[in-house]
Amino acid sequence: MVQIADNPPPVEPTPPAAARDDARAMPPASAAAQSIRILPGRAASITVAGAPSADPSARATASLACDRSSLAGSVTQRACAFCGSRVVLYPIADALHLVHGPIGCAAYTWDIRGAQSSGSQLFRNSFSTDLQEMDVIYGGEKKLGAALRELIARHQPKAAFVYSTCIVGVIGDDVEAVCREVARDTAIPVIPVASEGFKGTKKTGYRAACDAVYRLVGTGDTAGIPPASINLLGDFNIAGETWVIRDYFERMGVHIVATLTGDGRVDTIRRCHGAKLNLVQCSGSMTSLAKMLEKDHGIPFKRVSFFGIEDMSAALYDVARHFSAEDPALLERARQVVREELEKLMPELRRYREKLVGRKAAIYVGGAFKAFSLVRALRTLGMTTALVGTQTGDKDDYELLRQMCDPGTVIVDDSNPLELAKFCLEKDVDLFIGGVKERPIAYKLGIGFCDHNHERKEALAGYVGMLNFAREVYASVMSPVWQYTPRRAACSLPTANFQLPTPRAGGAPA
Repeated sequence: MVQIADNPPPVEPTPPAAARDDARAMPPASAAAQSIRILPGRAASITVAGAPSADPSARATASLACDRSSLAGSVTQRACAFCGSRVVLYPIADALHLVHGPIGCAAYTWDIRGAQSSGSQLFRNSFSTDLQEMDVIYGGEKKLGAALRELIARHQPKAAFVYSTCIVGVIGDDVEAVCREVARDTAIPVIPVASEGFKGTKKTGYRAACDAVYRLVGTGDTAGIPPASINLLGDFNIAGETWVIRDYFERMGVHIVATLTGDGRVDTIRRCHGAKLNLVQCSGSMTSLAKMLEKDHGIPFKRVSFFGIEDMSAALYDVARHFSAEDPALLERARQVVREELEKLMPELRRYREKLVGRKAAIYVGGAFKAFSLVRALRTLGMTTALVGTQTGDKDDYELLRQMCDPGTVIVDDSNPLELAKFCLEKDVDLFIGGVKERPIAYKLGIGFCDHNHERKEALAGYVGMLNFAREVYASVMSPVWQYTPRRAACSLPTANFQLPTPRAGGAPA
């Protein structure tokens, strides 16, 4: 259990006189925000919650442009299809992960998630065929086959995943044939991942990962799996979160067959078709796999979130109700787990809420379900959401966000650093919640930051995760460091006076 200091730091220390004078000398943040221009093609991907349809400046959520390729020149925060597949499959701990492409692709995604393993650490190695110019000319199939045989002989993995990159798609290597041949010679599954980066967005890579891992499903023995059994889909054991969730379900009496893919094992994935229910935590990455399991094996699925008090409790209750026919006492055990956790959590949480009430936050994350949970969790802390956006949301997701958020909340799809800076300044936010790419934006604006992406090192799932989240939000928003920054003025930022370059004759910028 997280211990909290008896004497938290002061809410807002008084800035030194020099800092106050500097801030007064600068133009207001609203002026800086107004000078940041939105690219014309991006206007359709921005809306405002609660805006009347008659307002010409506010677009209806139904027409929000989303789930499409990023606008050229927008500097999207998304990643490529290869990266999408890599982050999904990477936490399978006892598998070999080989990137067939230039060394940069493997380096960029090396240990990209903060996933943890209770056993094998093989997954944390980043292997690459390191394609060079001669490989591009003559093909890289022989190099791939040799690399696979050497690595399998050395590390003895339970399976191997081979990720195709842009170069491989261009030169036309027959990765499927090489994998078949090596699988026959080594007697382990060698699975190609059709993740050529130019194929689409990160979401395209998610689907490629699901197609690849599904080749393992149905190849294992399901004997001994109890009736009240589930799979966890889309939980990646970031900072050990899968272990937190597993503890809750085991205390209820629910058996977890497989986790896909956090702390995952090839053998449990092989038999995951024996579970009676799938819980989809990261809907963007794993919904397609859940649909395949439902279609081919008749396993229903529920979209859940393990972040925040409301969503964590709802997930436990939903599972208990689903299996109530097999075990009528399951619902009462779920209530007992929730009761025990809340008794430990709420006294500590109230202390943070008292200091955070009325503060404003901006959210920009990968999946929409994560955004839903963050809006609810911030509300639990007494905070409001002024800006919320995702990289992979669809129209239904944004409609739900519009209904959840307070009137005036800006909702964006596939945003870029300039847009995020503009709206953070306009809305005068106190906290930015995002990932490693958004951290510099927040700090340059003099805004507190909370890491909610897969690079973080502290568990935010479950009830203990909610306390960790509250502690991090409190420490970020109330940090004394902000007394030394001209907060919200942002005059010193290059974006404050940003103007699009005037094209010269011939199309080159002036």
